[in-house]
Amino acid sequence: MGTQDRRELRFSCLSFADLEDFGQDDHLEAFQVFARSCASIDAKQSPLRKGAPATAALRAVAHEALRQEVHEPAQARRFFERHFQPCRVSACAGARTAGFLTGYYEPIVDGSLARSRDFPAPVFGRPNNLNALAPYPDRAAIESGAIERHAPVIVWLRDRVEVFLAQVQGSARVRLADGSYRRLRYAGRNGHPYTSIGRILIESGEIPEADMSLAALKQWIRAHGQNPGDAGTLLMHRNKSYVFFSFGEECEPACGPIGGQGISLTALRSIAVDRAIWSYGLPFWIAADLPWRGSTSSPFRRLMIA
Repeated sequence: MGTQDRRELRFSCLSFADLEDFGQDDHLEAFQVFARSCASIDAKQSPLRKGAPATAALRAVAHEALRQEVHEPAQARRFFERHFQPCRVSACAGARTAGFLTGYYEPIVDGSLARSRDFPAPVFGRPNNLNALAPYPDRAAIESGAIERHAPVIVWLRDRVEVFLAQVQGSARVRLADGSYRRLRYAGRNGHPYTSIGRILIESGEIPEADMSLAALKQWIRAHGQNPGDAGTLLMHRNKSYVFFSFGEECEPACGPIGGQGISLTALRSIAVDRAIWSYGLPFWIAADLPWRGSTSSPFRRLMIA
């Protein structure tokens, strides 16, 4: 969910009875996800990516959640209804942008701990000279060798397309030759703004919007080349943002990738938010028709946690 400025938002108070199908949700599952965020808030842990600080009210609710023994869905529902006031969030008239929803997935890619002909594309760890207060090389400069003396290579992938898409998602699971997995965890970025290269291909007419997909994007880049000066490379360079990784401590498939708050994400319960506006741990009720079960849209009614 995103917007430009909280001043462009309008809040309308509702009751829980106004939330369509709220009573049908699995409130215990939502509470368990909420409680993990609460533990981070209560411990005052530093998030991986800074966001709006938790308010005093949210900190108090987080502390209370950790004191509760909640084992039944009805208990969890009562907790949310007792401690939160639902509000409809909408854009003010004349606002520059509206909110949006997008999907997220964790790529699984083949890789190697040693460089080889099959695995020539480096995944860099956090550079030792990365400073948020100083400009840092963009994607083109990094891929030309600008940081090789400052950043370790932690794993090698099949090509820069795979590296690029892992960076877009912010995480990935790397499958090694022995069948084991390593999880790539977000460890910082170069500070340049993110640019959607898929949107560039749509707006330039290279790929019709109805045909755009991850597979179509990968195919276009590979078909147009990844050597210096090739169209595929130049397209990826349009996105100047570059993400660095570390290896996560665990790689159990049941444990999701690490999100901006620094804790594991939960499928269909965790959402990304505009960190300049919303605090980590805030519950959001999402009611929409989304293609979450397949290619066609169906009702999605869930309590989600930022």
